[in-house]
Amino acid sequence: MGVMPIGKLLINISLPIMLSVLVQAVYNVVDSIYLSRIDEDALAVISIAFPMQTLMFSVASGTGVGINAMLSRRLGEKRFKDANAIAQNGFFIALLSWLVFVVTGLFFAQAYYAFQTSDAEIVAMGGEYIRICMVFSVGMFVEITFEKYLLSTGKTALSMISLMSSAVTKIILDPLLIFGYLGFPALGVTGAAVVTILGQLVGMTVAVTLNTKFNKEVSVFAKGFRPSGTVIGEIYKIGVPSIVMSSVGSVMTFGMNRLLLSYTSTATAVFGTYFRLQSFFVQPIFALNNGVVSIVSYNFGAKKRERIVKTIRLSIIIATLMLLCSFTVMQTIPHKLLSLFNASDEMLSIGITAFRVITLSYICAGPVIILTAVFQALGRSIWSLLVSVIRQLAVLLPCAYLFSSLYGLSAVWWAYPVAESVALILSLTFFRGVYRNTIKTIPDEASALPAERETAEVI
Repeated sequence: MGVMPIGKLLINISLPIMLSVLVQAVYNVVDSIYLSRIDEDALAVISIAFPMQTLMFSVASGTGVGINAMLSRRLGEKRFKDANAIAQNGFFIALLSWLVFVVTGLFFAQAYYAFQTSDAEIVAMGGEYIRICMVFSVGMFVEITFEKYLLSTGKTALSMISLMSSAVTKIILDPLLIFGYLGFPALGVTGAAVVTILGQLVGMTVAVTLNTKFNKEVSVFAKGFRPSGTVIGEIYKIGVPSIVMSSVGSVMTFGMNRLLLSYTSTATAVFGTYFRLQSFFVQPIFALNNGVVSIVSYNFGAKKRERIVKTIRLSIIIATLMLLCSFTVMQTIPHKLLSLFNASDEMLSIGITAFRVITLSYICAGPVIILTAVFQALGRSIWSLLVSVIRQLAVLLPCAYLFSSLYGLSAVWWAYPVAESVALILSLTFFRGVYRNTIKTIPDEASALPAERETAEVI
């Protein structure tokens, strides 16, 4: 973390996570394809569920961001006892977070769907689907937490094994429990929920086992553990802005679903389909962020300025190139992508326009994604939060409703490139201040090894 050339280190940390995320993204796409074979209502069910599932993931991964950043920093500072305390308290609050969603799922699952649509069939299917996903989500919370322990010590190959075990389990079981192949019961939408839970439990088991056997730098299951308000506060100081930032996306999706359902459930199905495909094209870049957070946090703790600068620059270049490739695909063959989901003529008509307009935002999204991770790694999570809130709640949603009222459904999607442009301006502005007040203050002589030295010219 402190001496390997940055390019090699970034690849070593991020590539395994990217591959794991791609396998998970394949499951998301395949799951939607299977459900589309039932009908568009089944696609609408998982589209409406997406904000709640995003909220659960936001709490788990946001807490994990705090754990990862603090662990990496303490390890960089050689404060191993403090690192263990962070790991133990992180596991404790992950379990508490899960219990909150257990209660929510038991009592409010049906109401969540009824608030968004009056379609009785969608409400019935959706209530059961989201209740299962929430009540039995312990696997997701524990799996993500233990993956962050592996990431913080640079064991990304082991993290990849954990993530891929979960995704592969889902891919194998999905058709069996949805359609009832090989003697399994045909559970339809409910089967998709059961598969999600089983995959998470497998991933949890693998992640805990790998940490216990191979991650000797971090001790989680120590005797005599007592929760520490100070340690939990340190985790949440970084983690809460990340949780809120991701949860803002859940609020945005909820608001968009409400708007689109006022037109037709097909528009909501298009929106959900886009997000499933987006997970394949864009989520690997968010996986890159895990490497950015680990490397920048560690070298910030170790006072190595040039390594921080090089990590930021290289990550922005990689993210931008990846997004441009994704942009090209979504612009040139949206009809073929939609056809994978058994799209009706109406879904094709809405979806082709949506895909081509939304993905215009990819042109300037690369720096935004990377810089929000840099803010978190340097303890400036408030800037990440502000970018996310302004982008999605202050710009995107209001623009979507305004464009809808003025020009109709086809104009709704233009809110995305408008919001991303605003986010880019904000991210660059905030980074100027962070670089001047934090990164630049690290002495030159404490930075990278001589072989890695370079002239650092940052925005």
